[in-house]
Amino acid sequence: MNNHSMVICVGEMLIDFFCKDIGVSLNKGSRFEKQAGGAPANVCASIVKLGGEAGFCGKVGDDPFGHFLKHTLEEMKVDTSMMQLDPLNPTTLAFVSLMENGERDFVFNRGADRWMESKDLNEEQMAQAKILHFGSATALLEEPFRSTYLKAINKGYANGQFISFDPNFRIDLWRGRELEFVKWAKEGIKLADFVKVSDEELMIISEEKKIDAGVAKLHQLGAKLVAVTLGKEGTYLSNGSEQAIISSVSVQSIDSTGAGDAFVGATLWQFAKQVNAKEVLINFEKVKDMVTFSNKVGALVCTKIGAIEGIPTYEEVVNFERIT
Repeated sequence: MNNHSMVICVGEMLIDFFCKDIGVSLNKGSRFEKQAGGAPANVCASIVKLGGEAGFCGKVGDDPFGHFLKHTLEEMKVDTSMMQLDPLNPTTLAFVSLMENGERDFVFNRGADRWMESKDLNEEQMAQAKILHFGSATALLEEPFRSTYLKAINKGYANGQFISFDPNFRIDLWRGRELEFVKWAKEGIKLADFVKVSDEELMIISEEKKIDAGVAKLHQLGAKLVAVTLGKEGTYLSNGSEQAIISSVSVQSIDSTGAGDAFVGATLWQFAKQVNAKEVLINFEKVKDMVTFSNKVGALVCTKIGAIEGIPTYEEVVNFERIT
């Protein structure tokens, strides 16, 4: 494995079962479609689709679903040597249906991803990666994975590696425990070179209504570069001394699933190509160009159904740039 530009993404991979019966609760739904899910896996897929190198680090069950997920990544040329197949716990499953009122009906069966322990991490392999990305929606929920995850962030930071952090807040997972989420998310933010948050996450974590005030708080914690995704409004970008809003591109959005992960993947792919990724953080013009490209990747994902299926290749982004 060639590590000089490798991005390792730590977190969950799971099966999303989407209810094909539109407008009904899970109670009433009878037809479900199985899809590979999990934000860190989506980020890996985005990086390799653009032509970069990515490895997935996480745990799935040693069952048909776990093997399907491993095969999905391997087909895309994502490195799976740090993917654990757990003989004791099943693959994590999420069941989702979209009800008539537009709300989601959501049932989460947490499985193997929770049981990632420090001994499951290949520290030597992790230490060789150029970038470590922590973008798990589930890692901070419970032990032992929470401690494993935070320890890995601290280890990467101590090694001087480029740390990327996406808190990936999901209300379905944290309802009633929001303060706990904020506490653990801050542990990742304070060590991160790159933090990506949605405007909703920024308000929850910073307790600020205004974006600039919220972002200032993340910088105070220790974040070097902060990107706040604002949907069709674009991306608010700050490196602590300079700020800008990078406009989005207009597309006919069909399915926004995975757009944020594709944005992160595109950004990390670009950082991984730099001789010194950390030095680029203070070159705001360069970073603005990178985020302009990442906004296009995120927008293109919205034009197709499915988080992984919708990720564009580098050629598709370049051709899209010629048109726009």
